Amino acid sequence: MTRRYFVSPGEVEPFSPANHTGTVNRRLIAPDTVGSEHLEVLHGTIAPGEGALPHSHPGMDQAVYLLAGRVRAEIDGQTRELVPGDAAFFPAGMPHIVTAIGDEPVKVLVMYTPPYMENPAKAAR
Repeated sequence: MTRRYFVSPGEVEPFSPANHTGTVNRRLIAPDTVGSEHLEVLHGTIAPGEGALPHSHPGMDQAVYLLAGRVRAEIDGQTRELVPGDAAFFPAGMPHIVTAIGDEPVKVLVMYTPPYMENPAKAAR
């Protein structure tokens, strides 16, 4: 079997992550898509006014890179509006919130290390 290296969002199953509202993720780079052992990359879409409720990711760092739209991110008493081209880092175990603001859907890349591999079958829909 030939190893896979390239992935488009339309080639992977969408899922709604736990502790999020109005959010659809597509796992691009992960153990089950390309065999990545140390990194997971998701393409996420967040509806206006929706996003991540307060939560954390024990044992894994998370980074986000905004592709389109605007979000308000909150962590450790700091709040910032992010626009396309901005990035945020959420250290392992640190509670954070991300909310889509404005009238357009948000498009974001989400990166985890090590891979999160949240089970879509167990996630809130």
